[in-house]
Amino acid sequence: MGKKGRTTLGIVGILLGILWLFPFYLILTNSFKTPKGIFASVLSFPHPSTGDNYVNSFKALNFIGSLTNSLIITVCAVLLIILASSMAAYALQRNHSKLSGGLLMLFISAMLIPFQSVMIPLTANFGAVHFLNMWGLVIMYVGFDCSLSVFLYQGTLSSIPIAMDESAEIEGASRWQIFTKVIFPMLSPITVTVAILNIIAIWNDYLLPSLVLPQAQYTIPLQMFNFFGEYTKQWHLALAGITLSIIPVILFYLFAQKWIIKGVTDGAVK
Repeated sequence: MGKKGRTTLGIVGILLGILWLFPFYLILTNSFKTPKGIFASVLSFPHPSTGDNYVNSFKALNFIGSLTNSLIITVCAVLLIILASSMAAYALQRNHSKLSGGLLMLFISAMLIPFQSVMIPLTANFGAVHFLNMWGLVIMYVGFDCSLSVFLYQGTLSSIPIAMDESAEIEGASRWQIFTKVIFPMLSPITVTVAILNIIAIWNDYLLPSLVLPQAQYTIPLQMFNFFGEYTKQWHLALAGITLSIIPVILFYLFAQKWIIKGVTDGAVK
């Protein structure tokens, strides 16, 4: 590509970047305005600016409580998914039989079942045993999200020769030691991929938590939905609430961007 082509590509990239950032500019600037300032001009900088919108939104959102609930649910669910799916994939891949092949196909087939087709029977049956809380939600996430994770892990395990297991077994390692000390460390690229996919899906999920969680255990998406519905005509508070709700996601991407890119590309190759 010549110099002229690179210049054109750079200009197009800058324009696309401005276009992508423009909604964030509107949200951020208007979140510091008074109601009168928003109706006077949506595009201008806040004058006068106020931080009271964030204080009021922080309290109305119960931000600390909803953030804590989201963190507990996401972290517990992702850790259990990684543990359960990696062990299941290891057992299925290392035991070559019709049963293991059939179970793998069962996991793959489960990915084709839409959640909407089972959500009413699921919540009805779980409600009978008092599972309509955050711990019941964690168990449901493990059940729903293990299928894709097992499939990803199984594909990676097929590239790890069984000679690794046999060598460790000769050295006197048990099956558990072989998995935890030899095999699982070699699965770190796909583990990052599995963790990222599930963190994004679980953190942003609205439908399943709305069916399961009581109000005291609402996550950020649920609190944001109720908050925005209540303050939909008070745009200064609603936009401040939106800004607060996306801060944890932005911080996560800034902290984990290196692992996100590496994990997704490694997972694509696998």
